[in-house]
Amino acid sequence: MFIILETSPYLCIMKQYVTIALAALLLGCNQNKNMSTLNLSQEWDKTFPKSELVNHCKVTFHNRYGIELAADMYVPRSFANAQDDSCHSERSEESLRLPAIAVSGPFGAVKEQTAGIYAQHMAERGFLTIAFDPSFTGESGGEPRRMASPDINTEDFLAAVDFLSTCELADPGRIGIIGICGWGGMAINAAALDPRVKATVTSTMYDMSRVAREGYFGSTDNEAARDAQRQAWASQRTEDYRTGTYKRAGGVVDPLPDDAPWFVKDYHAYYKTPRGYHKRSGNSNDGWNIIGTMSFMNQPLLDMAGEIKTPVLIIHGEKAHSRYFSEGAFAKLKGNNKELLIIPGAVHTDLYDDVAGVIPYDKIETFFKENLK
Repeated sequence: MFIILETSPYLCIMKQYVTIALAALLLGCNQNKNMSTLNLSQEWDKTFPKSELVNHCKVTFHNRYGIELAADMYVPRSFANAQDDSCHSERSEESLRLPAIAVSGPFGAVKEQTAGIYAQHMAERGFLTIAFDPSFTGESGGEPRRMASPDINTEDFLAAVDFLSTCELADPGRIGIIGICGWGGMAINAAALDPRVKATVTSTMYDMSRVAREGYFGSTDNEAARDAQRQAWASQRTEDYRTGTYKRAGGVVDPLPDDAPWFVKDYHAYYKTPRGYHKRSGNSNDGWNIIGTMSFMNQPLLDMAGEIKTPVLIIHGEKAHSRYFSEGAFAKLKGNNKELLIIPGAVHTDLYDDVAGVIPYDKIETFFKENLK
């Protein structure tokens, strides 16, 4: 099914913040007991305001490689214990547990940015949500920093499902995921691998494998260009090993050159301004390690997408430079429970924080409520 939908803004409301110490004592989930292994901020340091409709706390969990991941959990206040402001609820009976959603992305961002916005909005609409930092990123563990892996980062989504499947507040039979930008490809890969994922949403997705192999718009889709890129990575690996450091690729270009492509200007308007800047975000600062994303060239993320049996909703902006990634992903999906939703007039970053009022929260809510039941 192909739909063009018009939407209206959904506004955030201020809410009261809960300290991590209280939340750790009262949280009804099987989180890692030794939270001191990660250096977690105890202040509200998001790029968006707190909502009065949800409770918030920090949680940690580990993936199958033993990497500790940090997440913000959002619980509908109507579900949580009305006597406290934590993520705790005494109503852990299976029939009263909430449908749950794990959220991550964009690629190079942190949970205090776009992922947290989506997670908080969906918690306002009745879901238990977590927005997590992937391995090597933000407050999550993994060394060296600013590395990426098609395998490990897909595993991060599966680890989030592990966590939600054992959380007393969540219904293990009603778990969905949202992948934004580069984590859209990881979300589809996770859905193709793990039948515990009952419904998947991608928003303004990138296929990181495709862009690594082909460049933007197929600009380097030839063997000679790929050979040159392989040689550049090989030379950089030798230099990094010699110096004992990892050279960074740089984040979003700043200052902007006059001839910057319009979509680079859109990224700058988000990551390099108070609108979306965050001190832990690679995109806001010095970016990935140069060799950090090299494995994507040889490891196509979407090869098994055609075997996903569960519903998938793919959302993208009509004017986004990256729209063709979502259209390509949708073409790989099979069955009548897959949907591509194109938002009129929207560019890539309009779906990051909804300043343009185009994120289709009503549609996402309906999709998950119909498929997480």
